[in-house]
Amino acid sequence: MYADIYDKIKADPEFQTLIKQKRRFSLILTFITLTVYFSFILTLAYAPSVFAAPLFEGSVISIGIPVGIGIILIAFILTGIYVKKANTDFDAILNRLKDDVGVKHD
Repeated sequence: MYADIYDKIKADPEFQTLIKQKRRFSLILTFITLTVYFSFILTLAYAPSVFAAPLFEGSVISIGIPVGIGIILIAFILTGIYVKKANTDFDAILNRLKDDVGVKHD
């Protein structure tokens, strides 16, 4: 019984489009995350003086501290963007597909 439902959903062109959209969106966000992270690491490795500079004259806090915090915040923001997109756009398409094959959903 369930195999028939799965086969119907997997064969639906809208499901195939959904899979491509999710993959593309998650790859874009992954690329952004990795670019930000590795840019930080490479700058730290090859030009540490950039992050060692004081935040402002007389400061004991270097530029590296807020940049590091910014990277963590970017990761949280990108995660939130994905969750919002998944909960609105992707779930709506999936719920329509479930309705088409007669599956109950939340």
